[in-house]
Amino acid sequence: MTSLKHLDLSTNNFNSSIPNWLYSLSHLEFLNLRKNLLQGIISTSIRNLTSAIGIDLTSNQLDGKVPRSLGNVCNLRELRLSDNKLSQEVSEILESLLRCVSYGLEVLEMYDAQLSSHLTEELGQFQNLTILSLEGNSIWGPIPISIGKLSSLRFLDLSSNQFNGTLPQSFGGLSKLEYVFIGGNMLEGVVSETHFANLRRLKELSTTPTHLTLKVSPNWIPPFQVVILELGSWILGPNFPLWICSQKQVWSLDISNTNVIGAIPPLFWNMSSQFNYLNLSHNHIYGEIPNIPVTLYPSSMIDMSSNSFNGSLPLISSNVSFLDLSNNLLSGSISHLLCYKKNEPKQMKLLNLGKNILSGNISYCWENWQKLLVLNLGNNNFTGSIPTSIEHLSLLKSLHLSNNKISGKLLHFLKNCTDLEIIDISENKFFGIIPSWIGQRHSSLIILILRSNNFHGAIPKQLCALTSLQILDLSHNKLFGSIPGCVNNLNAMASTSHNILQDLFVVVGVSMHFETANPERANLVIKGQVREYTTNLGLLRTIDLAKNNLSGEIPKEVTSLQGLQSLNLSFNNLTGRILENIGAMGSLESLDFSENQLSGEIPPSMSNLTFLSQLNLANNNLIGEIPLSTQLQSLNASGFIGNKLCGPPLTDNCTINNVKPNTKNEGSTDTGGREVDWFYVSMALGYVVGFWVVWYPLLLNKQWRIMYFQFLDRVECKFRGDVAPIW
Repeated sequence: MTSLKHLDLSTNNFNSSIPNWLYSLSHLEFLNLRKNLLQGIISTSIRNLTSAIGIDLTSNQLDGKVPRSLGNVCNLRELRLSDNKLSQEVSEILESLLRCVSYGLEVLEMYDAQLSSHLTEELGQFQNLTILSLEGNSIWGPIPISIGKLSSLRFLDLSSNQFNGTLPQSFGGLSKLEYVFIGGNMLEGVVSETHFANLRRLKELSTTPTHLTLKVSPNWIPPFQVVILELGSWILGPNFPLWICSQKQVWSLDISNTNVIGAIPPLFWNMSSQFNYLNLSHNHIYGEIPNIPVTLYPSSMIDMSSNSFNGSLPLISSNVSFLDLSNNLLSGSISHLLCYKKNEPKQMKLLNLGKNILSGNISYCWENWQKLLVLNLGNNNFTGSIPTSIEHLSLLKSLHLSNNKISGKLLHFLKNCTDLEIIDISENKFFGIIPSWIGQRHSSLIILILRSNNFHGAIPKQLCALTSLQILDLSHNKLFGSIPGCVNNLNAMASTSHNILQDLFVVVGVSMHFETANPERANLVIKGQVREYTTNLGLLRTIDLAKNNLSGEIPKEVTSLQGLQSLNLSFNNLTGRILENIGAMGSLESLDFSENQLSGEIPPSMSNLTFLSQLNLANNNLIGEIPLSTQLQSLNASGFIGNKLCGPPLTDNCTINNVKPNTKNEGSTDTGGREVDWFYVSMALGYVVGFWVVWYPLLLNKQWRIMYFQFLDRVECKFRGDVAPIW
């Protein structure tokens, strides 16, 4: 097919290298092989495609360098090499293209191509470029000043690289520029009005996160009208940037973490209905949040978390699907928010009101919130019990009610929330038994935290059916009985291969912005300290049953949980020995068996726990020598006190104190688990008997006593040459 001009084989499963015959199609103008599984290198024979205008090799598995001979394809207008494994310096590719391609090239896409090095000032010679995309590489150094010569540029994406320095002032000369993405770099320095002087066509400015400082006059009115403005992590404050109020078409705004201090002007709040995405989080903004009863877009997102907003909760449009007002000073009831437009179905998928000072009962108006996936009311002052209307949240995946004053039992209406993956109701006043239906009805559960309540009774064996469970915290309750032996069925704790929690965020996602907003967090006691875990929460695998009244032995099935990182069974009444095979739990970083009644020796296999950094066996009945290993001897000695142990890290030396492990039963008597050395026993007994055989008769018989001392005097005088005295 030597006359072929247009060849499109994109989005298939071709998995060979690019065949040599293809490079011989000298009349070929457009070649599209994107989204296949092509491997190998790009041949130097590509120079034979002399008629090529567009070449698209995006999203394959090509590796090696782009051949310099590509620079001989002088008619080339569009070159797309993104999402491959080129592993090449970007300056080397640009140098190759300068041979004759640069003057006609209009599109250059090489994002996610494993490129490195820096951009040189030669970039300015590609003056006809309209699209330049280098996102997601390892390109470093400053953005070249010559970028201002790309007078035709409409689309620029340099995000997620390692560019440093500041934005060159020549950037302001790109009068045709419409879309700019420069976030995820190490840019810093001052950006002024000059940088935007001629950007009249700008529609999207996405720079989150970037640590640039914007310094403009208070009355500055930009020459552009953007629809998307993302300036997260810039320094815009301390005053609220009033120039944003001039952007009448903006529907996506991110000024999070920009050091803005103070109240928001009413002029800005008047724009609130036009936002599809609004992020004001992590600033120092105070004042009341006005009602937002109307939004122009369905599935709108509002994030005002981590500020100092006060007053009551605002009334929110039913179109809002993501509302995060956490970590503020909001107070009062939530009833008016939940019951607003009671007969109108809500689109809300995520509602986060945690870390405020809200109070009163949890409202009964949940009937119209049936699309809710994530509900966080933790760290407030709510009282009363969980309302029965919660049963309408059948799609709920994450429930956070921790650190309130909520009481009552876990009633049956939570049974309907069968998709729950996270339950955190810690630090409340719940009571009663842990219902067995949690294990029967919530098979998708990943995190179960019931810490610091008043639950009593036995741990239900049905919890062992939670094969996806990664975090189990039942500590600080009044549970009794033994630890279920079926814990080996907790498959997720036996594996380290899959982060199940990441699936939750994919499902909950309501827009492209949600991928960077992780709402899941939990306080866990690990390594003896309470810590809040957020982005790494899905990587943890822990069991905490501390401070209950559990008894019996530790079930041997625990050692099958080889993915477990933290195990805390402290402050119970557990008996028996530490499991001999505990060394098989190779992922353990924290282990706490303190304040129990465990006996016997520390098993030698514990020395195999190479990741262990926190070990507490204090105040048990353990005996013998601490097994020798680099790991155990480096731990804090306080974790071994209150036992009859010896050896480092304790100062008690096993040799000096004659403390030896009881490893043999032959010829020994059971005396607390230590071997009796009969040599030393007989030596001591012989000394005592011999002493009293000599001295006892002398004490009883006076005549013998006189004769004995006369004998001693004669012996002494014989050596001195004196005459012995007469008694």
